[in-house]
Amino acid sequence: MLPTTPFLLVAAWAAPKGSARLDDWLHRHPHFGPPLRAWREQRAVPKRAKWLACLLLLVSWLILLATSDSAKVPVITGLLFSCVAIFLVTRPTATSS
Repeated sequence: MLPTTPFLLVAAWAAPKGSARLDDWLHRHPHFGPPLRAWREQRAVPKRAKWLACLLLLVSWLILLATSDSAKVPVITGLLFSCVAIFLVTRPTATSS
């Protein structure tokens, strides 16, 4: 239940190094292109993506909390997820293009 955003950002970072065609396809894609261009040009994240990512982080953490046998794992992942959420929320909000 991880958000897609980190994987999309890694793909956007790696694509130009491996394939100019893949990079062009990603940035022109009707679904992936706008958030990638917003990140590249403004270091911004769309508001919907911020809320969805934070919601999925919370749901993932609650599932982990409910199913974990150890207290260590939810505490460590809770700290990690909090850092990711804080990073996302403090990024500028992407303007619609």
